[in-house]
Amino acid sequence: MVIAVVMEIINRRQRMSSVARKLHREGQTIGLVPTMGALHDGHLSLVREARTLSDAVIVSIFVNPTQFGPKEDFDRYPRDLTRDTVLLTNYNVDYIFAPAAEEIYPKNFSTFVTVERLSEQLEGASRPGHFRGVTTIVAILLNIVRPDFAFFGQKDAQQGLLIKKIVRDLAFPTEIVVVPTVREQTGLAVSSRNEFLNEEERAAAPILYRALSQAREAYNEGERSAASLIELMSSMIEREPHARIDYISVNDAETLERIERLDDRPALLSLAVYIGNARLIDNIVLGKAKKQDAATAGA
Repeated sequence: MVIAVVMEIINRRQRMSSVARKLHREGQTIGLVPTMGALHDGHLSLVREARTLSDAVIVSIFVNPTQFGPKEDFDRYPRDLTRDTVLLTNYNVDYIFAPAAEEIYPKNFSTFVTVERLSEQLEGASRPGHFRGVTTIVAILLNIVRPDFAFFGQKDAQQGLLIKKIVRDLAFPTEIVVVPTVREQTGLAVSSRNEFLNEEERAAAPILYRALSQAREAYNEGERSAASLIELMSSMIEREPHARIDYISVNDAETLERIERLDDRPALLSLAVYIGNARLIDNIVLGKAKKQDAATAGA
């Protein structure tokens, strides 16, 4: 006999907390997948991993205003809760938490979570205030749900490091699981912002992964100069007329310390590139990551 799972959509913070407490009292493990909606295969890979590791799966859908800068695409960011709900019914999700902004940020809200140093480079340097919004909303969600596991994608590598940091520093009882980047056949990392690309720009966008792959090939052949790898990638991307480089960087994969010469430490090779008006990010790790960081990092 097939038992149909009824998925509940929750809008109220208090209701979500109450449901989570009940699940814990029943001895169920909870997996949380935080998203901003506009779900794609990358999000769904997180949901599949959550379903494997957890008794109950909660997907949050909230376009977080505090992580967008004044000139960024908050108003244009795709929103379609009906579509996302239909999509999630095929993945055995138990609850969708889709709160309004005032549920997350009540009147006179003035408390933010900031991770010093780690949040001030790469994406943090290009998008001032972005990570203060990310770490604050994640801390709020972790407090509301108290999940056993929370799932994030490797595409947002710096974000994953920051979330692991707040879990350790603030003693959240949650294990952070980082899931490999999902890519289209062209190598382009799936992203909600890919929807902003027109046909020509979408054809140009795989240049990010091709440049990363070329750098990895050079590394495998013995190149250890970060400057040389960056120059290799830059020259390749600059030949694409639709592309404009924001940054390319080589950093320690755990501390984000900038690296001049690669050694035995795992190195994060990351970049942000404008394709038309869409700002896309991607990364790869060079060298062997520690076994724990390749998959999960606990509190």
